[in-house]
Amino acid sequence: MEIREILRDLREKKGLTQEELAGRVLVTRQAVSRWETGETQPNTDTLKLLSKEYGVSINTLLGAPRQLYCQCCGMPLTEDGVISREADGAFNEDYCKWCYADGTYMYSDMDELIEVCVQNMAGGDVTEAQARAHLKQVLPTLDYWKRYEELSDDGQFEAFKQQLIREINDLHIEGLPKVEKLNALVGSYVNLEYPLPGGAKAKFLNDGATYLGNQLESAFGGDRCFGVLANMDFILVCTYGKDGADPELVLYKKR
Repeated sequence: MEIREILRDLREKKGLTQEELAGRVLVTRQAVSRWETGETQPNTDTLKLLSKEYGVSINTLLGAPRQLYCQCCGMPLTEDGVISREADGAFNEDYCKWCYADGTYMYSDMDELIEVCVQNMAGGDVTEAQARAHLKQVLPTLDYWKRYEELSDDGQFEAFKQQLIREINDLHIEGLPKVEKLNALVGSYVNLEYPLPGGAKAKFLNDGATYLGNQLESAFGGDRCFGVLANMDFILVCTYGKDGADPELVLYKKR
């Protein structure tokens, strides 16, 4: 689909007239008309405003002319749903939402990231050894790791993760093994619905937010696992069966 068609379709889907859209992105109605006839294209600043207005990436607005890859883990960014966002909600098309969330880089240790990625890549025709070797070759070539000293926060986020780990372990929850690591987890993947007294059910997370968490096998054995999730505001501990079945809330604690 051509850019002019994409821009027209997005405007019509949102139910905006050309004049209404023009007011929102600080241009004239004639400018919008020229975009939609293909005479001109929005400039970079206007594309950023259109991206926020429509909730799609600039790459999507332009008809996806580039194949995007996360510059931290190398993951192909094949759809807007996996692209990271800044704290103000704007897309950051350089990263996936697992490696960069709300203006924060989630990994400061390349080896730690490799081990997380290996668990997702291995399977089928790809062994863990092959996945690990591939990542060790590719990650050092990516922009984040090449510019790590420039982009890093001098260990502040890592210190925050270690503080969370200490707080979780200090809860001394029976059957929960010692937490050693917390990984970036997107809310929609871990937002389970817990039964409450009286028969009601509730979710506690935001599907679009990114949290820190981990899954651990219960020290009691069996087929249930512990799930641990946290952010600046809370710590949540739960148990569940295979694929998140029959979740039970163990603890929800404000920090």
